[in-house]
Amino acid sequence: MGDSLERLYLAVLAAKDLDPATSRTARLFQRGPAKMAKKLAEEAIEVVIDAVNGNSEAVVRESADLLYNLTVLWASAGVRPEDVWREMARREHLLGIAEKLPKSTSGIAKEAAPAAVRRRIVALEGRGLRKRH
Repeated sequence: MGDSLERLYLAVLAAKDLDPATSRTARLFQRGPAKMAKKLAEEAIEVVIDAVNGNSEAVVRESADLLYNLTVLWASAGVRPEDVWREMARREHLLGIAEKLPKSTSGIAKEAAPAAVRRRIVALEGRGLRKRH
């Protein structure tokens, strides 16, 4: 899977400066990180809806869209796939599995995570999110 995401990431980088009229990737870069984040959130919601509805074929299709939009956002943020793999390996080393670190500041989370930093909440767009057909 890492090789596939690396190839996708390189393709996203190659397409970001193409003509936005013909390239979805270039159009996302032109519209900026807020639009990229909105598209990523929409795809994540679609995966969730399809999974809850038991539609595994749709989960596969929407997951591909989700990974594409995640990769676009990574490229915009200057994050490389190997950065993410390094974090996954760090978590696996700490926890024995590459799972999400606990939110509490006690125990392993205190040792594993840097001092907690409050993140600014970003409103995406006012329109409601719904499954496209």
